[in-house]
Amino acid sequence: MDLRNTGAEVFVPDNMPLPGAMRRTTHMAIAAHPDDVEIMAYDGISRCFGKEDRWFTGVVVTDGSGSLRNGPYAELSGEEMREIRKLEQRKAAVIGEYSAMALLDYSSSEAKDPSNSDVVKEIADLVLEARPYVVYTHNLADKHDTHAAVAMKVIQALRSIPENALPEKVYGCEVWRSLDWMMDEEKVSFDVSSHPNIAAALLEVFDSQISEGKRYDLATVGRRLSNATFNASHDADEAATVSYAMDLTPLVMDKNMDICNYITAHIDRFKEDTADKIKRLAGR
Repeated sequence: MDLRNTGAEVFVPDNMPLPGAMRRTTHMAIAAHPDDVEIMAYDGISRCFGKEDRWFTGVVVTDGSGSLRNGPYAELSGEEMREIRKLEQRKAAVIGEYSAMALLDYSSSEAKDPSNSDVVKEIADLVLEARPYVVYTHNLADKHDTHAAVAMKVIQALRSIPENALPEKVYGCEVWRSLDWMMDEEKVSFDVSSHPNIAAALLEVFDSQISEGKRYDLATVGRRLSNATFNASHDADEAATVSYAMDLTPLVMDKNMDICNYITAHIDRFKEDTADKIKRLAGR
């Protein structure tokens, strides 16, 4: 498989030849930065962990060179941080027993550039090679511009491939914005309670991001716990931890569906539901 950037790579933890590692993929996550896969797509990782008939492949679009630097990493250059984040991502792939881990090595500005078709084509190539049943990416309401841009490019890539190669489901997941505001019947809820030790290790391996910086490891687990507890006010928790996602499949199946209208319609329904509740409780 030819990757466009000289620093790009596909890492296969169990050393299977790359074509086989891609073909056995059943679940694929396509994320903006190193550690985003582990934060948002643990549903796919856990479904495949320890299985012979299900395999998870991660794709990270950007190089992570512009990330937060703190503590022992404060004085590192962008290039040094880039290599550390690649190493951390490879470690996560080993811990999670991924089928493959693709690091595409684009800059954030390249990923956000609406005219950059290389990112779209490369994502499409990877999906065509792997033919996953499920694809996870960022949700369209994510407040991080690079995350939202990658989600857009994933949708564009999937719209460009033949219908018989499309995944059955495409999900937009939580990182830099939770989805608890969505209508309950429209949220996709994933029980991510299995292998909590693996879930923790996958986050903690990204030491450059959590060492004296931001505790993404604790925040991610905390969000999953919160989702489970506040999922239903009058029922006992059915899962210890839950991740939410937005179903993006309709945007892939209908190439003419407007992406902006799709996400703002979710927001409008939330607005209407909130307004109706306030009016009802006010006796109006």
